[in-house]
Amino acid sequence: MKPYINPARIDFVTLKLFCATAQSGSITKGAAECNLALSAASRRISELEDVIGNALLERSAKGVTLTQAGHAVMQHALRLYQGFEQFSEELGAYASGTKGHVRLWANMSALTEFLPATLASFLKVHSEIQVDLEEQLSGDIVKSLLDGISDIGVFAEGTPTAGLSTHIIGHDELVIVCSKSHPLKSRKQIAFEECLDYDIVGLNRGSSLLELTSRSAERLGKAMRLRIQVRSYDAMCQMIAANLGIGVLPLQACESQIKAMNLGYIKLSDPWAKRNLLLASKEGVALSPASTLLRKHLIEALVKK
Repeated sequence: MKPYINPARIDFVTLKLFCATAQSGSITKGAAECNLALSAASRRISELEDVIGNALLERSAKGVTLTQAGHAVMQHALRLYQGFEQFSEELGAYASGTKGHVRLWANMSALTEFLPATLASFLKVHSEIQVDLEEQLSGDIVKSLLDGISDIGVFAEGTPTAGLSTHIIGHDELVIVCSKSHPLKSRKQIAFEECLDYDIVGLNRGSSLLELTSRSAERLGKAMRLRIQVRSYDAMCQMIAANLGIGVLPLQACESQIKAMNLGYIKLSDPWAKRNLLLASKEGVALSPASTLLRKHLIEALVKK
């Protein structure tokens, strides 16, 4: 039966010392390179030979040379030590944030308007960081942050944010979008209350936009005439273009679709039509270094706009 070598009795300091001694041909030089006293270095090498069960060095007045067993140990020791150095470097990269993984969830407004260019500039500098970006409804983003499913969320205000740390990073303006044949087409500005007399195209349940408009209608003592509900701004624009109703949409995020589909838009006079875009993470939970870097970049890049 082959003798068993207990790996727990071999540490990386001893491996580094053995390699330095073999390469320099001197225990004294190997000890100096590893910042060890000569007596401590000699003891470590002797203990390594005991663990291996073979003499690894031939000692003489001129120094030391490797035995046959020593050559085999040297090859494995170099691989192990180099692997450990790589392991340490990679962990150090994760600790500093230069490597890592960030789970970022964002609503449609942020995804279409704010994030593409900002993420591109971030990843150009931090190419080793992986960002998993998901488009979600604002309510789902808040829940994911609280449940620890996402690290950072970007969404429009109007969704309850209890338990989250938030930072305003941008603004958008909500407008009424209608087809060019709609009765409201010539209006330049309108109060939301007047819009409640018409069929409305809205987003699905859970979106901050639907919650915002629904609460506004309730305060006015009216109900929205939701004719159809869809999951995206693009789908809303298509339904509006098909004369299925009017819709409340963020102008900055949807301006290209509005122009492409030959739609019109009317400014809302209601104060809630101008809203903030929030960057959020779970309160009291430390972000990873990579997430911290991305959060800092988003704040610095978007607040300047």
